[in-house]
Formats: sequence, structure tokens, C-alpha cells
Amino acid sequence: MAYTVGQVAKVAGVTVRALHHYDQIGLLSPSGRTTTGYRRYDDTDLERLQLVLYYRELGFPLEEIAAIIDDPAADPAAHLRRQHELLTVRIKRLQEMVTAIEFAMEASKLNIQLTPEERFEVFGDFNPEEHEAEAEQRWGDTDAYRESNRRASRYTKDDWLRIKAENEDWGRRIVAVLASGVPADSPEAMELAEEHRQIISRWFYECSYEVHTGLADMYMADERFTRHYENIAPGLAAYLNEAIHANAISRA
Repeated sequence: MAYTVGQVAKVAGVTVRALHHYDQIGLLSPSGRTTTGYRRYDDTDLERLQLVLYYRELGFPLEEIAAIIDDPAADPAAHLRRQHELLTVRIKRLQEMVTAIEFAMEASKLNIQLTPEERFEVFGDFNPEEHEAEAEQRWGDTDAYRESNRRASRYTKDDWLRIKAENEDWGRRIVAVLASGVPADSPEAMELAEEHRQIISRWFYECSYEVHTGLADMYMADERFTRHYENIAPGLAAYLNEAIHANAISRA
């Protein structure tokens, strides 16, 4: 059976743009095309896409996914064993993070200050100070950077917990909209793109639509940002990029 790119995007929960990108880099090329050049996918292509999304969910970069899938020594059973092992490790890590976050929440209730070791348990190996020099180099001469620093310097631990909670709640809802299959220019997706802009404006700096679309493009251009959103849900980086641009156009 042959499927259009739109049908594959809907079934797999990815964007059409993501499928086009996979085709361009040779990760997932359709088995056929119509006489007018439109892509047509078959069941074998869908099986390969499922493997791509499995490994993408586990945080593998696209180049490495291609190497893994195209390994002539790997059969379907080998892929399943590898995914099982990786998921088991990830589940263990997530369980440890849940325990650490619950500890941090309890400490906050009792007004206990977390030690550096305890902070590491909660936030893992991410250290904002390590990125400070790069951020200053890239944006240090902008009003947005100065305003963000000014506001952040006044935030208490409770403020940061509120920011984290808002972002997590927004993240759950954007993933649900993505999974529902509605396009990125739908009212639901654009409303969440607008909420994303407002969160930035409320907590860090005035985020105009021009600035917001610039951020959206950076989410695709900088692999670190792309990986962050793709780790939340496969296809989310491209979906959010499209939703932000659509929202900016609709409100212009």
C-alpha cells in the first residue's frame, strides 16, 4: 500500500517538514514517487520510520541513527534488544530523577537550602554557568540579554520553581497537540506558540514576534536546541518552529 507524505506524518505523529528533512539527508527516502514528483511511502518505509523515531526518542543524533539502522549485521531482533537495553537504562535514570525532584520539593517546603551535591542530583550535569560565556558572547550587547540578566538576578528559588512548573505544563500540552495530529498552523498549536512567547516575555525579556521567530529558527539551526525539543517528543522542534512562524504571521 502506498501512503502520501501527509498520511505518514499523521500516522507517525511527525511533521511533513521533518519527513522532507529525513528524505534530504538520506535517512528515510520514499520508495516511490508519482509522475508529478510527489513522495509515496510503502510499508517498508513506515517500518524504517518507526526505527528512526525509536532511536530519536532515545536521544540519538540523526547521523548516528542512519549508521545504526543501515548496519548490515543488525536484524530486527537486534534492534529490539538494543532498544530494550537503552530504554531500561533511561527508565532507571528517570526514576532516580523523580526521587531527586521529590526530595527537592520537600526541601523547599521546609525552607531547606540545597547543597551543591543535592542540586546536582536534581538538575543532573546541566550547569547554567558553563553556558554563561557563550551566551554573553552571542547576545551580550542586546537589550534582551541585559533585561534577562536583570530580572533573573532578582529571582528566588520559588520563582525558579514557578518558571519550571509553567514550562513543564506548557511542554505537556504542546506534546499533546503534536500527538493529536493537528497541523502546526492550527489554532491549537498557534495558541501554544503564543503562550511560549508570553512565558519568555513574562519571565525574561520582551519577546516580540520578530525575536520569537528568530528563536524558532535557532531551535532548528542549533543542534543543542533541536535535541532538547526532540528529546521531549520526536518532531517537536520542527513543529514548534512552524507553529511560531504561523502564529507570528497570523497576528501581524
